[in-house]
Amino acid sequence: MNKKELEKIKEKALKEHIPIIMDDTLEVIEKYMKEVKPKRILEIGTAVGYSAMCFSEFLDIDGKIDTIERDEERATEAKENFKKVEVEEKINLYVGDAVEILPTLNEKYDMVFIDAAKGKYPFFLKEALRMINNNGVIFADNILYKGYVLSDYNKHKQRTAVRNLREYLKEVSENPNLETEILEVGDGLAVSKVK
Repeated sequence: MNKKELEKIKEKALKEHIPIIMDDTLEVIEKYMKEVKPKRILEIGTAVGYSAMCFSEFLDIDGKIDTIERDEERATEAKENFKKVEVEEKINLYVGDAVEILPTLNEKYDMVFIDAAKGKYPFFLKEALRMINNNGVIFADNILYKGYVLSDYNKHKQRTAVRNLREYLKEVSENPNLETEILEVGDGLAVSKVK
């Protein structure tokens, strides 16, 4: 893995205000990955590929990441980035809407990372639960969404996103097969381990 290139990609993304995984969130996930060495990871929301490239370092031998990005320009940039960082053989990128792509996947994953349209988190969860292995873990990033989710926020602009993130939290908290923690790293990270 070419870490110099990875660092450049991170700096460029931050400069251009492209949403990438925050350092403290990444730290939590990397700690988990070091212990578990996942073989298959599903990522919903690629952006420029930064988190997938970071995750690829901790995959099990021959491990693979499937990642989905609906923005074609970003997907093209992500593919170029995978080559620059020399991890393209570990990452499989699907270009299109995750709502359409997820139901067509029938893999089993050790880890799912959700970081895409906030309003679709409950749907992503349903699909993730269908494909997650026993003892797998589902990470949902930005789950507290600037603090709105746990406050009495009700402005029209973000109402659907906030409502659906609350719905996601309710589902992972009440699901008897999951053990969920909400961590205040980054913009909130929900960690749901399959029992």
